[in-house]
Amino acid sequence: MGASEGRARRLGGGRSRCPYCGLPQERVATLGHEWVMLEPDLRPPAHEVPAGHRWIELSDGRVSVYGVCPPDQFQRCRIEHRLACPARLLPDLWPWLTDLRGEKARQAERPTAPEPPPPSERWPDAG
Repeated sequence: MGASEGRARRLGGGRSRCPYCGLPQERVATLGHEWVMLEPDLRPPAHEVPAGHRWIELSDGRVSVYGVCPPDQFQRCRIEHRLACPARLLPDLWPWLTDLRGEKARQAERPTAPEPPPPSERWPDAG
């Protein structure tokens, strides 16, 4: 029994329930000999997922973060369940956008600027 039989040996994983939302999540081994909980049965186009959150499946069943920008337009990837979990806050994927949203929230809370004074009834002497 070896690799010569034509089928790659896949590492065991498994499904479990998320402790936050109760929905299924899939336990998958990484190249770094760790485990990551991925969203089951979801493989979005890689170019729609931020670079640090693209998990690419390898032939042996492990996954690796795919940080190439821009990815191949036909490449599919996996995402961590925590990104899709309805019971958890979405992480800060784009810091500049989070900063912009914070600034916009502060702008919305500020009192509006006073109205400029109405124009004078008299026209200025221009000549």
